[in-house]
Amino acid sequence: MDHVTAVHQQQGAIQLPCLPYTLEITGKAIGEIVAAQQVIPQGTAINIAFLGNENHVQRIHAAKTIRDCGFEPVPIISSRRLLSLEDRDQLLSGLIKEAAPKRFLLVGGDPAQPAGPFQDSLSLLNSKIVESFGIRHVAITGYPEGHPKIDQQELWRCLKWKLDYLRQAECSVEITTQFGFDAQAIARWIERLRSEGIDTPVRVGIPGPADAAKLLRFAKQFGVVASASIMRRYGLSLANLMRRSVADRYWEDLNALLLKQDLGQVYFHLYPFGGVAESVTWMNEQLRQRSS
Repeated sequence: MDHVTAVHQQQGAIQLPCLPYTLEITGKAIGEIVAAQQVIPQGTAINIAFLGNENHVQRIHAAKTIRDCGFEPVPIISSRRLLSLEDRDQLLSGLIKEAAPKRFLLVGGDPAQPAGPFQDSLSLLNSKIVESFGIRHVAITGYPEGHPKIDQQELWRCLKWKLDYLRQAECSVEITTQFGFDAQAIARWIERLRSEGIDTPVRVGIPGPADAAKLLRFAKQFGVVASASIMRRYGLSLANLMRRSVADRYWEDLNALLLKQDLGQVYFHLYPFGGVAESVTWMNEQLRQRSS
């Protein structure tokens, strides 16, 4: 198979450029990328969500569209949604043939029960997906504010296992965090990474401008739980459903903490809940102000 041959044609991990920010889209919303391509920086890496109500054809089409627009497709591979080893191979082969992704993001996925043989991203890695398809850059997920179904000790164990595995496989690695609202928790989490000698680049999940109702809906979907004090600070309540200042204030809080100390390579991953064009325009302006 061609993807097996590719393994022997690459020596060592490819060190890809550390883009200031990446963003995310679903297969069904790929038209937003086409419509907003003039404001998205060229070469931007765009993650493609792996939703249960989309199929491989839509995912592959989204990846090809992103590539055709001059951006870098980053397919998210949801371990628990894959039906079989053959299903995995069909998806990866189609993505590589049509869009030649350089990056993949491997996640466990949301289903309570796996649809196939992969219980989590560890079992997906153990299936030799990296070696079989010549993958040289992998992103994995981080949960600074915790996970609703996995305790903190297990999260750290899995994170370290994946980092060790991928380094031995000569892959370059990034950690992309779940979006959240607790800037202090994120800063503490990165501090712990660095204190334990983990210098892997981190992309902090940033929710773009969106009304509070939409943010609360996505927070529930992603399992993000905000404390009462965080909810009050950002106006995330049923009494403020149309409030849109959450992104600005959260960004200010996060940057104030990140700039206080040297935390190594820290970048951003934009969740464009309020729409791609508006979110990208907002992010471009925040980064311009940050560097001025």
